Amino acid sequence: MSDAAIGRLFPVPASDAAAQGALTDDELVALYDAPTRSPWVRVNFVSSVDGAATVQGLSAGLGDDADHRVFDLLRRLCDVVVVGAGTVRAEGYGPMRVDRAAQHARVAAGLAEQPVFAIVSAGLDLDPGSPIFTDAPVRPIVVTAGTSPQAKRDALGSVADVLVCGVDRVDTAAMVAALAERGLVRIHCEGGPHLFGDLIAAEAVDELCLTVSPSLVAGTASRIATGAMPTAPVGLELAHVLRSGDTLLLRYVRR
Repeated sequence: MSDAAIGRLFPVPASDAAAQGALTDDELVALYDAPTRSPWVRVNFVSSVDGAATVQGLSAGLGDDADHRVFDLLRRLCDVVVVGAGTVRAEGYGPMRVDRAAQHARVAAGLAEQPVFAIVSAGLDLDPGSPIFTDAPVRPIVVTAGTSPQAKRDALGSVADVLVCGVDRVDTAAMVAALAERGLVRIHCEGGPHLFGDLIAAEAVDELCLTVSPSLVAGTASRIATGAMPTAPVGLELAHVLRSGDTLLLRYVRR
């Protein structure tokens, strides 16, 4: 895990050390570990100052050491990590596994040693022989729609639990309910933009953790959320602002 220094700008830092960027991992976890409802859906993204979600198609071009540090810590706090299949492929995801220190921290907090990995895919363009499945420390979940090919469902069913949520497309509200029924109530989504957009449209987002990268990208990069729209904009409340150099780490919660 990165040791990038992170300080707190808002609310008012509790100490001069916090203001100077000396927050420990435990202090950071305390700032992020405060769900008020169950289930609780947290979404984590990075964006450039001008709103780009990627550089040359990848979010990795925007994240720095501070973003990576918080990214890793957020996985300590959830029951399940949810990612769209397109993002899994584009960003080169492997098996969902946290390190030994994170395992100890999770167990001490009353969570399972490892989070479950849930991949959302309407068409099931996934390889059952991928290390994502064969090397997973915990049996993954695949969330799909009713129109997905039965043969692909059967093949993936040998290496993952397949949940059908929705008919023509994945119903994210049904997905949240299905995960909660399995006891996976701390739901952490790492993208991509279409999945985030669907969660917003379903009014299922409780929290957004947004890293603002000090860069201008322009071009045709997508936003962090695309696709369907909710009936009205979802109001958010600013919970905290952290800073590492010129990078801002924002946490918003649903009103």
